[in-house]
Amino acid sequence: MTSSEASDQQRSYDPAAEVVELCRDLIRIDTSNYGDAEGPGERKAAEHVATLLDEVGISCEVIESEPGRTSLVARWGGGDPSRTDALLLHGHLDVVPAAAEDWQVDPFSGEVQDGYVWGRGAVDMKDFDAMLLSVVRARQRAGQVPDRPVVLAFTADEEAGGHKGAQVIVEEHADLLEGVTEAVGEVGGFSATVRGRRVYLIEAAEKGMAWMKLTARGRAGHGSMINTDNAVTRLSAAVARIGAHQWPVRLTPTMEVLLATVADLAGTEATPKNAPALIEEFGGAARMLGAVISNTTNPTMLSAGYKVNVIPTEATAYVDGRFLPGFEDEFFATLAELTGEGVEIEHVSHQQPWETPYDGDLVAAMTRSILAEDDDAVVAPYLMSGGTDAKHFRKLGMRSYGFAPLRLPADLDFTALFHGVDERVPVDALEFGARVFDRFLDQV
Repeated sequence: MTSSEASDQQRSYDPAAEVVELCRDLIRIDTSNYGDAEGPGERKAAEHVATLLDEVGISCEVIESEPGRTSLVARWGGGDPSRTDALLLHGHLDVVPAAAEDWQVDPFSGEVQDGYVWGRGAVDMKDFDAMLLSVVRARQRAGQVPDRPVVLAFTADEEAGGHKGAQVIVEEHADLLEGVTEAVGEVGGFSATVRGRRVYLIEAAEKGMAWMKLTARGRAGHGSMINTDNAVTRLSAAVARIGAHQWPVRLTPTMEVLLATVADLAGTEATPKNAPALIEEFGGAARMLGAVISNTTNPTMLSAGYKVNVIPTEATAYVDGRFLPGFEDEFFATLAELTGEGVEIEHVSHQQPWETPYDGDLVAAMTRSILAEDDDAVVAPYLMSGGTDAKHFRKLGMRSYGFAPLRLPADLDFTALFHGVDERVPVDALEFGARVFDRFLDQV
């Protein structure tokens, strides 16, 4: 009998018993976030989660930053009065929009098909919300609460920068996070297959966010006449330079550890020169990991004019910029050169990067909990290309990690499912994640 099997025999509860149905129920609640005042908000989902916690005797504080934009926070655990260092476990309730006509199934159906739970939020991130709720409810019913105090947070607005969710909690309700020293959230703990070995990636860093509006102004006039002060021309040239720029490879401590791990599996050594080749070892995951060995700038929106024969006074564009921890100065200096004169840069959202040392008891607990369920695996840190609510919670001094464990098929292009069409998560990966997270809570 393995130690994992022996441990299972001692448990009086099944941490994965509800995880699939909880995930399906959350997906069925449309919480699409359009980044503006449109959309249903998170209120119904927050009320649903509050009810699930209340059913097992856990009370919540509901926070509504504006009508319909709802987060909730709850305290749990703390069986050992000598433990005063709380752990924050956080997940967001909103999702990006989905166009139903593009999907094989209704994106808000929570349908189970071909061994997967399908729907918007299945991997970002109602899967982790469901894992967390399934484990917490099972442990609470069995009287197996952690010795360490735990704060549970389910937030609004993460998909638009967290300004109406996590930011509000941090700035206006920091008392609810009193004593928290460490935090665990989304986008980590999932597996990628490298040279036949599953490598579980724990998020230990995030790029900074620079969502920018570029505005060029010029002289309005008739489209048939010569005009050397054309706002559209000036802006489009700047956007073309920004979009075509090849940013140099820059390795942070987190990625140095990950690339050294992959190099060992590939029988080579990691260097900045061969970093792109090592990233390709991750297959589909290279789409995301390839973006975290350099700064990036992607133009995403353009707008100008109102009539074909009228040269407009103003033209605007939006750029999604992401910069590595430690390389913000280089990023903005280069951006200013690329943009050039006559184009104004306004920040829509400017959030700092972060990087947590990959060490300590929490990292050891995450590693052991994965290996207990998958003993031939490799566990390593990575830097995430996008942003999470950790950017806000870290303002209170927390060490942060992303750990939503999923054991995934080698042929699943998992990172393509984030904000993608036909988003889905394997049923057995959800159940695996609940078991792993339950083991993690045994050790924190």
